[in-house]
Amino acid sequence: MAYLTESDVHDYVNGICFKTGPPGRVGVETEWLVTDRHRPNLPVPLNRLSALVDEAGPPPNGSVVTFEPGGQLELSSPPLPGPASAYSALATDLAHIEKHLNDAGLRLDGRGLDPHRTPVRQLSLPRYAAMERYFDAGGGPSGRAMMCSTASLQICLDIGADRADVGRRWRLVHRLGPVLLAAFANSPLWRGRPTGWRSTRWAVWAAIDSSRTRPAAAEDPVTAWTRYALAARLMAVPRADGPWIVNPGLAFGAWLAGGHTPRLTPGDLEYHLSTLFPPVRPRGWLELRMIDAPAGPWWPVPLAVAAALVDDPAAAQAATAATDRLCGGTGPGRGLWLTAARDALTDPALAACARACFAAASEALAGMGAARLVPMVDAYRERFVEQGRCPADEELAYGGVR
Repeated sequence: MAYLTESDVHDYVNGICFKTGPPGRVGVETEWLVTDRHRPNLPVPLNRLSALVDEAGPPPNGSVVTFEPGGQLELSSPPLPGPASAYSALATDLAHIEKHLNDAGLRLDGRGLDPHRTPVRQLSLPRYAAMERYFDAGGGPSGRAMMCSTASLQICLDIGADRADVGRRWRLVHRLGPVLLAAFANSPLWRGRPTGWRSTRWAVWAAIDSSRTRPAAAEDPVTAWTRYALAARLMAVPRADGPWIVNPGLAFGAWLAGGHTPRLTPGDLEYHLSTLFPPVRPRGWLELRMIDAPAGPWWPVPLAVAAALVDDPAAAQAATAATDRLCGGTGPGRGLWLTAARDALTDPALAACARACFAAASEALAGMGAARLVPMVDAYRERFVEQGRCPADEELAYGGVR
């Protein structure tokens, strides 16, 4: 059996996590809280939800349906050429699933954090049992809330054409991260009360384990992600022939270097990387994870904006200039991420950057074959971005009622 070395970690990150190729494909993963209109304060049993999804049959455009530990439903599009194709495929598949659930009295609720229900883990897979034990050992309620009560929208974009392009895209998506977090913040309530955060989902994730949720460095991507993986705490060592080792109290690199038993394998590295949850995660593509699940009609907007700002040359140039002003020529610091989650677009600097980025995205979309997305982006701009507001502000203004 091949055992892992630090050199193997670097080679895996370089060859798999940052595998280059012609950019342009876009994917989107939408997570949804599920509620029962007759029993809105109780969890929807996962066996009921999965049975309804099975009855609906496979989504017609190939999106994949999965479930998060608390019963959140995730619908993930295949990677497709450009934001218009990704939108069209997922919109059709979402309507396919949503109609079947609506007929049974269930509702897909787009928001970043369940505002009322107590987190209950419904998936009993070994991965989630280990994750729950790991986060419970850290104390506080954030781990179970993260697993069972949060929902996000994740944008998946290609890594880049070559190493120079990879570096450019890596730096840009990290600088855009706080802007996207602020513009789409949609989770101001928890346990029925305002929390003081526009994105409480972000605050919950940031509280669980900074070694696996903090942003990676916006330096050389391969070096940054290799260091991140080695420094992150080891959550668990899965074993097919015995109990899993959970929370051994060491960073992955320390276990690797210390000659501990069992010796780690390439499969253990793959599992470890799947337990890292920074706002940008490289998986052979760039997975943008900082966006709260938007309310129903708005989910195409972050897809369109992110794809335009990264893939269109003119929009990317405008976004680079705007985020350079915001970040002072460096990567975004921890303070900017926290400001984005707490204050969102009430912060003048974030608001100015968001206005510039949304305008550039709107202008670029028609040239990307995505003119049909422009009215949605412009409607969102006018309702939120140009007003220095985000969906969380609207929810707070209406007392959490939608």
